[in-house]
Amino acid sequence: MMNPGVALVMEGGAMRGMFTAGVIDVMMENEIDFPAAVGVSAGACFGCNLKSRQIGRVIRYNKRFCQDKRYCSLQSLLKTGDLYGAEFCYHTIPEELDPFDNEAYNENPMAFYVVATDVLTGKPVYRRLDKVDDDCFLWMRASASMPMVSRPVKVGGYTLLDGGMSDAIPLRFMQGLGYRKNIVILTQPRSYIKEPVNEIMMKTALAKYPAMADVMTNRHSMYRFQRDYGFESEKNGSTLVICPDGDLGVSHTEHDPEALQRVYDKGRRIALREIERIKDFML
Repeated sequence: MMNPGVALVMEGGAMRGMFTAGVIDVMMENEIDFPAAVGVSAGACFGCNLKSRQIGRVIRYNKRFCQDKRYCSLQSLLKTGDLYGAEFCYHTIPEELDPFDNEAYNENPMAFYVVATDVLTGKPVYRRLDKVDDDCFLWMRASASMPMVSRPVKVGGYTLLDGGMSDAIPLRFMQGLGYRKNIVILTQPRSYIKEPVNEIMMKTALAKYPAMADVMTNRHSMYRFQRDYGFESEKNGSTLVICPDGDLGVSHTEHDPEALQRVYDKGRRIALREIERIKDFML
């Protein structure tokens, strides 16, 4: 089932992305396809499995490696400058330990976009990734590189960090591409309100990138606006929002496989609960 006018938007949230993984697995099981999708941060790194059509891969490799220091650890941060180990996450796993299906990804005509943030301007940068090439996973890594615990990623002539800092819910981006209807997967409940960060701390930690510090300081306002815009779009029928019904209770660096499974299962349950509404929206 596919409607050429309906696209998919997936926000980030680190390991809250297990919720998104559960939702998209149910969609794939029900043969719901999209002409285009955009992912931010974890929404990019996990959402790409929608284009490669690998049901269950996200929860499988995250449960397998969440306690591996090469995957996510203070040791990795101190040794490499990345909390989530770049070599292990973006090469060893997809190339050797739990192979990403490059061929299926390349053959799927779905347009897949990722969002990153230009650290010099603080503006979002959007990239369409049609094929797995030398830069494909580098763009995904850039989209998910959290400030202060990741090295900026240089690719495509940009120096980039986490896309969630500048465009956490890129609904308007997809609308600008001409997709009149969108399904938006959020990883926070409808009642969620993002609190502001400490401005002095941000400006000190990101003194090298003042535009990025400004983005981080104002992120709570941007995020509130984007969520409100999505919910208003839902009222006029152009958007369908899928989100948790409560706090997912999982950390950004969750090391408990059972906790990851619980969040994934919640995504599946909500997707199954909403599946008929999703199918109706696709018409």
